[in-house]
Amino acid sequence: MTKTASGFVIEEELKKLPMTPGVYLMRDADDQVIYVGKAVKLRNRVRSYFRDSVKKSPKIERMVSLIDHFEYIVCDSEMEALVLECNLIKEYAPKYNTMLKDDKAYPYIRVTLEEEYPRLIYAHQMRRDRSRYFGPYTNAGAVHKTLELLHSLFRIRTCRRVLPRDIGKERPCLNYHIHRCAAPCQGYISKEEYAEQVKKAVEFLEGKYGGVLETLQNQMTAAAEALEFEEAQRLKEQLFAVRALEEKQRVTETGGEDRDIVAAASEGNDAVVQIFFIREGRMIGRDHFHLSVSGFDSRAELLGDFVKQFYAGTPFIPREIFLQEEIPDAELVTEWLSRVRGAKCTLLTPKRGEKAGLLKLAEENARTVLEKDRDKILREERRTAGAAAQVAEWLGLPAADRMEAYDISNTQGTGSVGSMVVYEKGRPKRSDYRKFRIRTVQGPDDYASMKEVLTRRFERGIAERDAQDERNARRAEEGRGPFIANGGFSRFPDLILMDGGRGQVNIAESVLEELGLPIPVAGMVKDDHHRTRGLYFRNVEIPIDTHSEGFRLITRIQDEAHRFAIEYHRSIRGKTQLHSVLDDIPGIGPARRKALMRAFGDIEKIRAAGRDELAAADGITEAVAENIYRYFHADRPERAEETADPAAPAPEKQPEED
Repeated sequence: MTKTASGFVIEEELKKLPMTPGVYLMRDADDQVIYVGKAVKLRNRVRSYFRDSVKKSPKIERMVSLIDHFEYIVCDSEMEALVLECNLIKEYAPKYNTMLKDDKAYPYIRVTLEEEYPRLIYAHQMRRDRSRYFGPYTNAGAVHKTLELLHSLFRIRTCRRVLPRDIGKERPCLNYHIHRCAAPCQGYISKEEYAEQVKKAVEFLEGKYGGVLETLQNQMTAAAEALEFEEAQRLKEQLFAVRALEEKQRVTETGGEDRDIVAAASEGNDAVVQIFFIREGRMIGRDHFHLSVSGFDSRAELLGDFVKQFYAGTPFIPREIFLQEEIPDAELVTEWLSRVRGAKCTLLTPKRGEKAGLLKLAEENARTVLEKDRDKILREERRTAGAAAQVAEWLGLPAADRMEAYDISNTQGTGSVGSMVVYEKGRPKRSDYRKFRIRTVQGPDDYASMKEVLTRRFERGIAERDAQDERNARRAEEGRGPFIANGGFSRFPDLILMDGGRGQVNIAESVLEELGLPIPVAGMVKDDHHRTRGLYFRNVEIPIDTHSEGFRLITRIQDEAHRFAIEYHRSIRGKTQLHSVLDDIPGIGPARRKALMRAFGDIEKIRAAGRDELAAADGITEAVAENIYRYFHADRPERAEETADPAAPAPEKQPEED
């Protein structure tokens, strides 16, 4: 028996594999996960990779030659193994798995039917509530334009006022004055009339344009006859917009179902999958996705991997999914999709007729995108993953797939905050960005502030990892598969980048050493013009090519950490500066403060007003008017520093941690 470079005896370990469902992870000599797979029976599946009698594809042959050791996770069922496989592929992005490169999210139009006066709003995801959702749409810009058109046509409110409770409490907003809201907040439209407008808007979103087109045509004609040419032109533009939307959503008769049409085209190591999104029989959009493949994957395997990765992350699963070919484990995937959807989902492979024609059209679109975007894909790869690999090469690291950078921002030592930005494979991962309010440091001490930020970040990460280990230990005792965390602080970087040289690096390394974390740290060294000229790493300044993609990536990360810190600091500073001297008066809150400013215009006029004048303002009682008068006219010498500025800020306070 032979041992691998790590001392792993494959023959012995194969004997220990159980005959149960599970997931296996193949690792190379650098301990990198190169492949993740699932199995109904782990022993049979994993052993097949190492049997000479089993015919393997060139992709598998190459992968097996790199295996140094493997590990496995036992699951209760094949379904649980499928879900875990999807999570682990997303977690490790293995080299020999087909990987979906695009991480897209799709917006919805939400009709808040749970409210007495519903709204039409942009929604990032579909929730399980009493609202009605339309979408998902593939173009966020188109959603905003559609909402703009709907508000113009039906004058549905957008404000968050609680109606009917707040009717008449405040003046109508700008949308009323520009004819985009009927002002139900003022009672200018009855509840029944408003409900009728909402009903028309819903019918419009369902694709029933006939009534809207007829109404617009009649209104435009009437405006023209009345010589109201500007109004006639506005109605004409709306009419054209509705007709254009109607044309875009027409599609070959599909039976009024929700379905996705999925087709792929591949060449070498690149592949594109095209999806047509059809909702209630109308095409609402289409999108394409780039995949990284081995070059030896069959189209069925490619489609199968795409379906598992894409529908594991999308909030909407249609009733039917049309595919070019039947995918591996189709029955299991169908069961999984139905479970996630909460209703039956069917995978179909039409061979003739209009449905097959739609698949052919999607394939032609995929091939067109593949041919058009090949050079663009290569440039993007060099700019992102290629640049990250270049940084790792400069520093002699096995990989720099995940990089974190930190920065501190304050105003003359006050309101200090810290930022953490994350880049994975050269792309920003904004869901993992984090913000910190500095708790323990007073004054402009960036080193101490950075030490606090790093300590809190990694202590939290260690705590989350320990909690995850305890949770998985309990799950193992119960015979259940592990819980995999995809985000949070528990994921540690391959490299930390500090916005400074030796001083910043030493601070980071001292924190990591104290916590026992062997994470490499590099500092971005600047020249006399504050431009990055090299990397400070392990007590050596490493020069870098300032015209390379790696240098550009480092610059982007540096700028992003700086931007994120400054924006957070501005938001904190803005909140503290909204404090007015009026807020110090008993009985004055935001509503009464606004009422006073509307009535008097500025602080000086409020200061000069008498008790009766103050009490005449909206919402100001005699008791509150007395408080205001005494506040400004009592013998209070400490008020000498107050200004006449209505937005005069109180002295800034050190912000506390959220």
